[in-house]
Amino acid sequence: MTTAQRLPASLTPLDTALAAVLRDVAAVTPVELALTEALHCIAAEMAPLRAHPPQDLAVTDGWAMRANDLVGASSYAPLPLTAPPLWVEAGSTMPTGADCVVDAGAVDAAGPIAQVLAEAIPGQGVRRAGSDIAEGRTVMEAGRPVLPRDLLLARAAGLATLRVRRPRLRLINIPGGEATAAFIADAARLAGADVIRSDAPGRDAAAIAAALDASADLIVTIGGSGVGRIDAAVAALSARGEVIAHGIALQPGRTAALGRIGTTPVVALPGAPDHAFAVWWALVLPVLDRLLGRGRRRTQALPLARKIASTVGIAEVTLLARLQGSWRTLAIGDLSLDAITRADAVLIVPGTSEGFAAGTDVDAYILRE
Repeated sequence: MTTAQRLPASLTPLDTALAAVLRDVAAVTPVELALTEALHCIAAEMAPLRAHPPQDLAVTDGWAMRANDLVGASSYAPLPLTAPPLWVEAGSTMPTGADCVVDAGAVDAAGPIAQVLAEAIPGQGVRRAGSDIAEGRTVMEAGRPVLPRDLLLARAAGLATLRVRRPRLRLINIPGGEATAAFIADAARLAGADVIRSDAPGRDAAAIAAALDASADLIVTIGGSGVGRIDAAVAALSARGEVIAHGIALQPGRTAALGRIGTTPVVALPGAPDHAFAVWWALVLPVLDRLLGRGRRRTQALPLARKIASTVGIAEVTLLARLQGSWRTLAIGDLSLDAITRADAVLIVPGTSEGFAAGTDVDAYILRE
């Protein structure tokens, strides 16, 4: 007969559990990835770029000239040219000394001497050297997610790869948590991880332990962390490595567990989607962000439309929606899937707090980038 997992008499405070699992976790070594593979990864330090374009280019078809030579020219006072003008096509390099492009109709070349019929200003019809990419700048700041607009800049600079951090996250689904596993896998890829997904062959401790492959930078299990008769994820973790905490003072998500196999941190998520979502934000993302070398996630401070009441001793995950310049509470502690999909931000109320009064400015993590 299998002994059921049990939670300790007192739950581990969230900040204590997080500090323990983050101990000795450092950013992974950067790798060079093709541009399309680098999307959503976290940028590492990059070499400075050369100016782009490297020289002045014509952006319109027309006559390449020097603006100072055209002062006073008009259709009423044509300005004769001492030398034939040079024609340039859009995208071609500007001739030495030319600093503007005038329209074809602004030059009368019908007679023996060409005449200019209009003035121009320096830079007219010209893309200056370094105007798209300044000399010495980088594609992007280290620690930020690679976005499509960053790839546009990289391609313009002629780069084929980017230097990024992409930690390997091994996601192990324990039978029964398929929907939650798919959700966490998608979230992890979007966060910049290289997700290696596998399924435990069963829910017993031996089957789960066999799936706990430590050849990754972070291991996340889905399901089996509760205290039911067939929950055995924590027993499997204990057999393969070290259990740091089982039972976190977090609502929802109190049956989550933390551990380590060798030097690889392990987070055991509950199988319920709302509990997994809470533990993902409270525990998994901070570990993943440390491995990614990511900068602080985007937050926004707005006043609360209504007060938030919280239980002292338990960190509570709160979902917020932005409404007329304030945060409106959608759910606290008990998260419906509807609230998760409609939320604009997430706030973790500390276990030391009783909540926040209406009108209090709270800094919440933005869910919708």
